[in-house]
Amino acid sequence: MSVYDVLDYLASGMTEDEILHDFPDLTRDDIRACLAFAADRELR
Repeated sequence: MSVYDVLDYLASGMTEDEILHDFPDLTRDDIRACLAFAADRELR
């Protein structure tokens, strides 16, 4: 699973809990890291 996959799920309206349920290997910290990555890319 890529950062872009996680961001796409969030953008489509999935909640963190739904993502974590569907992909048990992910953690909340993983999702937050994806958001931080996106925020950092936006600043460049």
